[in-house]
Amino acid sequence: MKAKILNPVIQALSLTALICICGSTWAESPKQAGIASAHPMATEAGHRVLAQGGNAFDAAIAVSSTLAVVEQQSSGIGGGAFWLLHRAKDGKNVMIDGREEAPAKAYPDMYLDENGDVNRDLALNGPLAAAIPGEIAGFEHLAKHYGKLPLSVSLQPAIEAAENGFPAYPRIIRTIERKAKVLQRYPASTAIYFPNGQLPKEGQLIIQKDLAETLKAVAKNGKAGFYEGTVAKKLVTAVQKHGGIWTLDDLKNYTVKERQPITTNYRGHQLVTAAPPSSGGIALATILNVLSAWDLTQMDLEQSRADRIHLVTEAMRRAYRDRSIYLGDTDFVEVPIQLLTHPYYAAGLRASINPNKALPSDYLPGISENPKGEDTTHFSIIDTEGNMVSATLTVNTGLASGFIAEGTGVLLNNEMDDFSAKPGEPNAFGLIGDEANKIEPGKRPLSSMSPTFVFSEDQVAVLGTPGGSRIITMVLLGLLDYFDGHDVHSWVSKPRYHHQYLPDRLYTEKDAFDQVTIDALTAKGHEVVVSKGQWGNMHAVHWNKTTGEVDAASDPRTTTGSAVVK
Repeated sequence: MKAKILNPVIQALSLTALICICGSTWAESPKQAGIASAHPMATEAGHRVLAQGGNAFDAAIAVSSTLAVVEQQSSGIGGGAFWLLHRAKDGKNVMIDGREEAPAKAYPDMYLDENGDVNRDLALNGPLAAAIPGEIAGFEHLAKHYGKLPLSVSLQPAIEAAENGFPAYPRIIRTIERKAKVLQRYPASTAIYFPNGQLPKEGQLIIQKDLAETLKAVAKNGKAGFYEGTVAKKLVTAVQKHGGIWTLDDLKNYTVKERQPITTNYRGHQLVTAAPPSSGGIALATILNVLSAWDLTQMDLEQSRADRIHLVTEAMRRAYRDRSIYLGDTDFVEVPIQLLTHPYYAAGLRASINPNKALPSDYLPGISENPKGEDTTHFSIIDTEGNMVSATLTVNTGLASGFIAEGTGVLLNNEMDDFSAKPGEPNAFGLIGDEANKIEPGKRPLSSMSPTFVFSEDQVAVLGTPGGSRIITMVLLGLLDYFDGHDVHSWVSKPRYHHQYLPDRLYTEKDAFDQVTIDALTAKGHEVVVSKGQWGNMHAVHWNKTTGEVDAASDPRTTTGSAVVK
């Protein structure tokens, strides 16, 4: 049976004539506040701040900063973040861009050896791999412009967690063990992650006194407590001592930026999602626009599972191809956002999709392979006023550069690897980049982080996930599950698959597809690669505006996720 294609003219008109659901006045507010994050201490920190009179934006500071202490394999104040905000009182949607940026002495070929090959150790490990962090500047911006409470209140749970310690748990222990050789190059890293010279045991407290003092400086002096003064001097001294290129001016000159989110419409829902330097929002808009011509929900009822997966995969392939060519920091390159998110452009992409046969990526015009990434984190918040935060935070790979700057407790990111160190050369997540994402001073590297809101007449969804190159496709599959009418617990647990243009393979989680589906996809021309494990760590919140009920869910793939409604 052939897939049913909806009338493209009607579809294009409905997509172009967006109804700004987010700007309307809602008759009901949520009955409770919901927070879903990667760790119970972070979720509780957010609720604690709400109970002290804060709103979702204050809670976002508390959750972000606590995750920076207890989940350092995924985020930290030495890294960056995108906070997608919805303010209930006026319907404003905005993305706070706290993405890291290249230091002033950075240059395009800085990681190439004498043969012109990328030195992956320099690009990933040690302070030369670190871009200038943006998370702390984001905290101050959130507090000053959107929150109700001073930073000293919102940061207190994180300060306590750093000062008193948190119990080591299996995921962070495994990451420390994998990163041991890099961590042990640096005395400050060794002191924190190998107390008494040994890998921490489960339940053993990981105490970070220097990090607590750094957070106290921020609580007292705001952004200046990190980017200027004693902490800044310690950071720069340590970075330069170990081969990095940061300067005091790099830190002092860092600013967060407010970005207009990407919006698109799909089956009566409005999506508000991440703008560049994230590639996520544009890719999601492209994929959904391509898929909008098919009734995927009905396909599940009438056709084989492989038919739907094939169409979704072909849309993924084309969006990731565009990502590799066009996307970068819009302050440095002209990204054709209107073109890439327009339904007519999607119609052109759709015309090249054969419902019965995969199109090899080599046949798509483009530039000339793929570990999993879970080393980012996400949380979702709705408060009782209807304010919302969808935030994805990162230090890039697990435990980042492995370098803690002496006297600060700050683990530095290795976000410079998210630039294209060499056109056509894959990064740590197998993603291909071109000139639009080359290294330049002050530029922010392209990201896959995709914090997202979905608005409809009677429902609101807040979701996102870590996952490196797979973030976009995991968020996509969560969204499609929501559009199919399933609840928040289903979105976060849905089996996952992924295609990213190059390498030309369809990756799946273990047990995501049965053998019949794999055989059917293979017959269509897909090379199906089944992973040994599972991916991601999605956290989502749902608000039923008719009843006022709020529900929250954390990904069952990890044991530390925490979703609480109060």
